[in-house]
Amino acid sequence: MVRLQDFYTNKKVFLTGHTGFKGAWMAAWLQQLGAIVKGYALPPEYDNGVYDYIRPADSILDDIRNKAALQTAIKEFQPDFIFHLAAQPLVRRSYEIPAETFDVNVTGTANVLEAANNLKCTIVIITTDKVYENKEQDILYKEGDALGGYDPYSASKACAELVVSSFRNSFNNKAIASVRAGNVIGGGDWNKDRIIPDIVRALSNEQVIEVRNPVSVRPWQHVLEPIGGYLQLGALLQQDPAKYAKAYNFGPVAEDHLTVKELVEKAISIWGNGQWKDASKPGQLHEATLLKLDISLAKEELQWRPKLNAAQAIEWTINWYKQPANNRQAYTIQQINEYMQ
Repeated sequence: MVRLQDFYTNKKVFLTGHTGFKGAWMAAWLQQLGAIVKGYALPPEYDNGVYDYIRPADSILDDIRNKAALQTAIKEFQPDFIFHLAAQPLVRRSYEIPAETFDVNVTGTANVLEAANNLKCTIVIITTDKVYENKEQDILYKEGDALGGYDPYSASKACAELVVSSFRNSFNNKAIASVRAGNVIGGGDWNKDRIIPDIVRALSNEQVIEVRNPVSVRPWQHVLEPIGGYLQLGALLQQDPAKYAKAYNFGPVAEDHLTVKELVEKAISIWGNGQWKDASKPGQLHEATLLKLDISLAKEELQWRPKLNAAQAIEWTINWYKQPANNRQAYTIQQINEYMQ
């Protein structure tokens, strides 16, 4: 493992999507490392997320499809690193706005890469584990497996991977990598149609949790796990672009995948009370039922590996939501510092 402070302290990091769930956690971690962070994203879609407690001093609230504004922001900032997280990130919403999902996730990625075309900076593009052609079989998907995407969200992220490959092969900056993380959980996520926010909202209101896909298997991981991988990759990519400019999976170890039912029951146990019911319906919108990642490449080449098992990830997550609002900023930093130890 590299010492992240050696690479990010006083370095300029351009972070798209910093108002979102994962982006806000990444901004908080970068600030702990002493990086100079410039955020670029739409205004947050919900209150009481991590962004509300930890905001970069330099922040632009705009759309990555606003090409002129994005180019100006990147070129004026002259970043050492770019981490691109801004996206339409929800599977079920992608059925409602398919064209917009492709526009944001594909064209938005191309806009970021074009804006950085003539700059000497290290770029990490965040996609998803759902980029693979999912055969719904008990297999671990590797980075070289076929890309696919049943729903518009998954397909748009697979397209974004092709954009990354094209820019890496075609233009001056070769220090471009992409990262594919599994189902990420953690404090401060209030997005619609995500299992942890659904659980917390129901438990907070003393309601029964409605679970759409209780038997689905997911590579659950705490948000700090992939972010640590992204930062590790960024540092190594800056040192040796020829070796690390490729795609990497980040997820739990093979034996640590849980069903949605198992996650819900563990969350209820940590919360202290609550109930759930199977709310699956015939003909409901398709969501993958079985998805697992092979993380051996990240373990071998990046010396990265998960620190928290699924049970610990759920515990860290639920404990964040149990904090009073006036302690959530401190608790966010506490979890980052504890994870870095």
